[in-house]
Amino acid sequence: MSPFTATSSPLLRVVACLLVSSAPVSYASDNNNNNKNTPNIPDILSQVNPLIGSTNGGNVFPGATRPYGLAKAAPDVDGLNTGGFSTDGSNITGFSALHDSGTGGNPSLGNFPLFPQLCPDDDLNRCRFRIGDRKVPYVKESVVAEPGRFSVELLGSGIRADMTVSEHAALYTFRFPAGDPEGKVHDDLGRLPQQQQQQQQQQQQQQHPLVMLDLTDLWQSRQNASVSVDETSGRMLGNGTFLPSFGAGSYVVHFCVDFFGPGRVYDSGVWVNGRAGMQPKDLFLTRGFNLFYLEGGAFVRFEPGSDSGSGSDSTATVTVTARVGLSFKSAEQACRSAETEIPDPRNDFERLVEEARGEWRDKLGSVSVTAGGASEDLVVSFWSGIYRNMISPQNYTGENPHWDTGRPYFDSFYCIWDSFRAQHPLLTILDPEAQTQMVQSLLDTYTHEGWLPDCHMSMCQGWTQGGSNADVVLVDAYVKNLSSIIDWPLALEAILTDAENEPQEWSHHGRGGLHSWRKYNYIPYLDFDPWGFGTNSRSVSRTLEYAYNDFCLATLAGGLGKPDMRAKYMQRSMNWRNLWKEDQTSFIKGNDTGFRGFFQPKYMNGTWGFQDPIACSALAGFCSLTSNPSETFEASIWQYL
Repeated sequence: MSPFTATSSPLLRVVACLLVSSAPVSYASDNNNNNKNTPNIPDILSQVNPLIGSTNGGNVFPGATRPYGLAKAAPDVDGLNTGGFSTDGSNITGFSALHDSGTGGNPSLGNFPLFPQLCPDDDLNRCRFRIGDRKVPYVKESVVAEPGRFSVELLGSGIRADMTVSEHAALYTFRFPAGDPEGKVHDDLGRLPQQQQQQQQQQQQQQHPLVMLDLTDLWQSRQNASVSVDETSGRMLGNGTFLPSFGAGSYVVHFCVDFFGPGRVYDSGVWVNGRAGMQPKDLFLTRGFNLFYLEGGAFVRFEPGSDSGSGSDSTATVTVTARVGLSFKSAEQACRSAETEIPDPRNDFERLVEEARGEWRDKLGSVSVTAGGASEDLVVSFWSGIYRNMISPQNYTGENPHWDTGRPYFDSFYCIWDSFRAQHPLLTILDPEAQTQMVQSLLDTYTHEGWLPDCHMSMCQGWTQGGSNADVVLVDAYVKNLSSIIDWPLALEAILTDAENEPQEWSHHGRGGLHSWRKYNYIPYLDFDPWGFGTNSRSVSRTLEYAYNDFCLATLAGGLGKPDMRAKYMQRSMNWRNLWKEDQTSFIKGNDTGFRGFFQPKYMNGTWGFQDPIACSALAGFCSLTSNPSETFEASIWQYL
């Protein structure tokens, strides 16, 4: 029996019966539960743990975001930072508001991180600006990750950072302990006479809290960037050109940062390579030269004060609020979004958190769990998995600098080679409205770029890892009758383009080796392909994926009343059989597994090549698209069975 049962609600309601252990699951009541008539039902969000998957190569984004939101605020670390933050205990290098989730390759986004600090002895020349100088561990016990909110304390300085988001902007509060910039507790302060205690406390409280902005991203791909800081308000405006972490080309992103401190702006300026100055107020950076990466950005410091307003409270904190607007179009649009979505930064934090939580409840509300014996860990894992499926792709509506169809636009399909297998089929069921918008975005990309993407991030074309698997996403939506507003004839045209037209650079769209595909009915090992260029590998996995892509094309053609086209591509979908070697064996540690029949690579002349069926697995070593390509991609032949 399937654990999923459909009901008649507007959004498909899925009832998951988790029957793993004999002990019932107990829940604590949550006063924030939206369902006022069922007080015994827990808040779904209490069962979501965004930190799951944030270490050991999980690469998920654990910070504050809204469903499919552009703004994604989190600390960035110098360890496993592909998703920004990791629970691996590495050092925090900044706080940025653009991230991807679940990605491989180089760390993605993390543009324009902020970093708060108190300069030792209040001396600007002693502040730490470069990444290697400013990085600091975090207090592990201080980490709080919830849907719509993230907070952490920096070890040593005692500075606590809280963050939340709107759709296109992030809001940070940096709480500085009053004085004591090195985070050292003056244990002997209580032994001093009262007058000296007061003098010491006053000196500590005269520190000017500083927040800096770095014109970089997570993997230091910046090509050039600029920033200007307003002398009176501290507002920072700028942009930068960066490289996508797993693709071709470059992208430009713009920012607008407003600060709200305990007092007026004390001073501001720019910094380059560890040195800062109050003049000039503008900076333009290039990439650097040779292997030397040029670091730089801007800073602002504030007049001292305390949240309590007391001049003698040694436990008082000083809060600096930062509102960060982001845009792929212009700094002016970044400012407009921030001002519209976060009009009252000093008081909007909790409102934003509750709005984000409400949006997450609505999305997760399409699923209900009947817990009749499941462990708490399993319930949390279940809800956290559903939650993670709605972090990316990201809704960039109104932010695409290349075209505007008037329809929603999604990006950060990172990558469809991964997501077509589970995420998109799940979203077709749980969130058909968003999935419809994603399908339309794929078709819009085809219309304006000429190809469906296999991977697309930061408005750039990502590397193709196997077949043209956006084909699968489209046809899965078609057979599930996702929406009547999708242009299915256009979808057929797009998929047919993938199937028949080989692009010159098939490394980031379309399919390669199509001449051999038509001539030999498989992708040969060491294929000769002078018509297009890409990594000449993965002949087995590409053959299998091309066959599945052609099956999808046949399915859509049949549904649209094209029987001849259906027959042609249904026949081509059987090409996988040409790489099936019936007598192929597999040995593990010298022992015959007893299994016969595995896929194997084949040369153009029809003779067999060889790849150990356990290659590209934990038993034999990982295979990479760039460093050690093989005839299967990121998995063994066993896994491709």
